[in-house]
Amino acid sequence: MTATTPRVFVLSVLVLLMAASRAHVFDHFSPPDATWAAFFIAGFHLRGWGRWVFPLLTALAVAVDWYVISGQGIDFWNHYCVSPGYWALVPAYGAMWAGGAWMRRRYAGANWEALGRLAAALVASVAVCHLIAQGGFYWTSPVVAEPTLAGWWKNYTDWLPPYMATAGTYVAIAAALQAAAERIGPLLRDRRDRGAH
Repeated sequence: MTATTPRVFVLSVLVLLMAASRAHVFDHFSPPDATWAAFFIAGFHLRGWGRWVFPLLTALAVAVDWYVISGQGIDFWNHYCVSPGYWALVPAYGAMWAGGAWMRRRYAGANWEALGRLAAALVASVAVCHLIAQGGFYWTSPVVAEPTLAGWWKNYTDWLPPYMATAGTYVAIAAALQAAAERIGPLLRDRRDRGAH
């Protein structure tokens, strides 16, 4: 196994999860949209690959949106969710990636301190991501007839908890798998080394 194999595996899982959850390919059984969490996890695990992985994941998100909207017989650019603010998703996803990358730079192994840091990084990332994505939609979409600061704040605070919960669930699963891998990996290596003697 090469050093890049685990990273390729992580990227493959993120691409599949993002495509399946964003496209609702399983209809009523689809998991919640994993896109925000995917960018956070990618920022953590795929450092050094950002120049091509970030555009790849962003292009995947747009391609899935186009596929789903077009599949409904609707012109992509005339869909309710697609406004000039749609492109605010790029910096919004950037906020999630940056949160994961920030966490990685300060990560020395699974422990309670790292868990606290992870929680803080995730909350901040989701809050900023939602601020950019929701703000882009609210202030530029023609479906919001009379945007006001109070209306924007209500919309922001109404939608923040579900987005936080969804991203938090996926990232918690990824963190649990990371901690398990850190515990199991040395045991497997030790067993393999003893078997070689």
